[in-house]
Formats: sequence, C-alpha cells, structure tokens
Amino acid sequence: MSETTRTGLPASIELAWGFREQPKKGPKRALTLGEIIDAGVAVASAEGLRAVSMSRVAQELGVATMSLYRYVKAKDELVTLMADAVFVPVPAVPEDGDWRAGLTRWGAEYMAAARRHPWSAEVAISGPPIAPNSVRWMEAGLRCLRAAGLGPGEQMASLLLVSQYLRSQALLESQLDAAMRASGHTDETLLHGYSRQLAMLTGPSEFPALRGVLDAGVFDGAAADADEDFHFGLGRILDGIEVLVTGPAPDVKDR
Repeated sequence: MSETTRTGLPASIELAWGFREQPKKGPKRALTLGEIIDAGVAVASAEGLRAVSMSRVAQELGVATMSLYRYVKAKDELVTLMADAVFVPVPAVPEDGDWRAGLTRWGAEYMAAARRHPWSAEVAISGPPIAPNSVRWMEAGLRCLRAAGLGPGEQMASLLLVSQYLRSQALLESQLDAAMRASGHTDETLLHGYSRQLAMLTGPSEFPALRGVLDAGVFDGAAADADEDFHFGLGRILDGIEVLVTGPAPDVKDR
C-alpha cells in the first residue's frame, strides 16, 4: 500500500513534484527517484511491462530491493511514474490561439511518445492524472480549449473525449505490433493474409459492405497509413468539437 501524506498524495508523487526532499539516510549506494524511474523504463522497454517488478528494477540498479521502498511504496506507483516520465516534451500551446492546431499537435505528440514507448499503452488507469507531466499535459490541452471559447465543463469533457481516442489508438497499435512480432509477420504480410482470409469467408450477398471494402483494396497497404488513419480519426473528433465551438446545442451551451 502506498504511503500517503497530509496532502493525501503518495509520498512518491510529492517527491516527483519536488514537494519533499529525496531520502538522505540509508545505504551507501544513494539513489534518486529519477534513477529508479529510468531503470523501470529501461526494463519495460527491453522486456515489456510485465517484466517490471521492484526486484527486477533493483537488479537493474544493482541495489537491494528494499532500498527502493524508501522512494516508491509499490510497483503500481512506480509504473504510474514511469508512464508519466516518458510523455515528454509537453506540447507548447500556439500563441495565436488556434485551438484546433493546438489540439492536433497535442494529439500527434501524445502518439509520438506512445509509439516510442509501446508498453505505456498497457498501463492501467488508477485514477485522475496527478503525476507532474500528466497534469502539465492536461493544462496544455485545456488552454487550447479555453482559447476556443468553451466553458470549463465543456473543456474537460472535450479533452476527455480526445484523450480516450488517443489512449485507444495507442493501445490498438501496441497490441497489433505485439501480435505481429509473435507471429513473425510484417505489417504488410499480416494484413494481406487477413484480407485474403476475409475474402474466402465472406460473400457479396451476405456481406456486401465488407466485400465492397475488400474489393476496393482498402486493406492493401493499410499498415503504411497508420498515421494517416490516426489523423483522420482525430480530425473527425475535432470536427465535432468545432460544432460545439461555433454553435453549441442548448443543452450544453452553459455547461
């Protein structure tokens, strides 16, 4: 169980924010929270998120497992801080107030970070964002939506919608990548095989819409267009937000 403080936050979160000093007493081999987080990231990047444990991270650092508990009280705490650490840099907000360009960049930089660290998509949500970088990401997104003229409730609801899409897309890409590695296929061979199998299993009378997609070759080369597909989805979500910006419905106007 995490050690909490008078603020109600885990001690490691206070440490990450700089609200408390690094532990000074203890073994000769001094550690910092940053070193522990970096070691956890290294393990996850090399061996996958499931390989991360307090003992494995301690092994990576060459220290006793118990020495980590002076900084982080549980594996879940460490994993939260690891995921927070790799989502850098936090996107800058456009100075010209272009909310759509700002959120497009916000989403693109999120996906870039998620693709650099595929394991991060597997980190379970344990609560609202509270680690330093995640709060700064939230601030950047809210600034874009505030510039659009949305009310506070609309800002949060819109940001949550975009965030859900990004997280879903990152998880989809991560899982597909893992499946391809396990099967030994490349993007192209996996999708070509899938298209061929669907063509054998479906007929135009029962599956006319699906066969229309297959016959048009939509799956051919689809892997190469992953970023294009991502931007298509993000763009449609931003189209919806733009409707709210330019003419909100009466039931959400004053939200």
